[in-house]
Amino acid sequence: MNNYIVEIKKILAEARLKAYSVINSAMVEAYWKVGERIVLQEQGGENRATYGEQVLKELSVALTAEFGRGFSYANLYNMRQFYLTYPEFEKFYTLCRKLTWSHNRLIMRVENSNARDYYLKEAAENNWSVRLLERNINTFYYQRLLSSQDKPLLPVKTTEQMQAGDFIKDPYIFEFLNIEQPHTVNERQIETMLIDKLQHFLLELGKGFSYVGRQYRISSELEHFYIDLVFYNFILKCFILIDLKTTKLTHQDIGQMDMYRRMFDDLQKPVGDNPTIGIILCAEKSETVVRYSVINDNPQLFATKFMPYLPSEEELIAEIDRNKIEQSLLKISQTSNR
Repeated sequence: MNNYIVEIKKILAEARLKAYSVINSAMVEAYWKVGERIVLQEQGGENRATYGEQVLKELSVALTAEFGRGFSYANLYNMRQFYLTYPEFEKFYTLCRKLTWSHNRLIMRVENSNARDYYLKEAAENNWSVRLLERNINTFYYQRLLSSQDKPLLPVKTTEQMQAGDFIKDPYIFEFLNIEQPHTVNERQIETMLIDKLQHFLLELGKGFSYVGRQYRISSELEHFYIDLVFYNFILKCFILIDLKTTKLTHQDIGQMDMYRRMFDDLQKPVGDNPTIGIILCAEKSETVVRYSVINDNPQLFATKFMPYLPSEEELIAEIDRNKIEQSLLKISQTSNR
């Protein structure tokens, strides 16, 4: 009887959303134009540093008197930087206008241009919240993807072109578990905590993941085996098996995951799906074990480190650098074995 009320509410909510989107798009473009005009004005001054500061102060006073809040010295400085970050705005306009000014301010502070372009594209296409974007920037999301691939930058790929390696990070960061350091929790406890924080876990895993189950049983004629976590990735069109290890990676761990992956392909994989991927999340990797194990030759098998806390920037950079060296050594090893 009250369906029409629900429908009217829906109409108004959609209209508000569209109006907000249009206003946001117009304001982002306006802020870029303001930034452009500020830079042009600054270029007319003899001493650009001193004159530029004077321009921003005078402009802040004038605009605040006319338009109210939102035109502080700091925000006008951000508009100036917005223009300097994207001087050829037409190349980025489609993505920038999909994001709020808060999104754009975060992204333009990223110094690495490749990382900046990545965050801009991913945030716009996957509707990242400001909080998620800030978290991903602070945890070097882009660099962690690169560290597992031995590539100078992530190539732009269509969904159909993406492979398993395009989704794997090293290390994974689970700071959302709020585990104090040094931690004493075991694998089953971490597994439970990850499922309790499933939304955060899925966001850290990346796009395309959906949860299937924990302690997932696969059975042969004589034995039952239990996989810690099972996911499905609809972009890769395959199952993802995850095994948690709170100790240093061993060759037995790799052999076990390789067996699970093969069994899953034989017993569970639907016809038409791609081969199952196995990921071992371990507290510490052994470069020797990785280099001389089946991981070296198997594109469906991965061993990566997980950190159940938010490391310092220095710790994270050091970890990423170690992974890059490891990937380079693996590449040399693979080349020499051919």
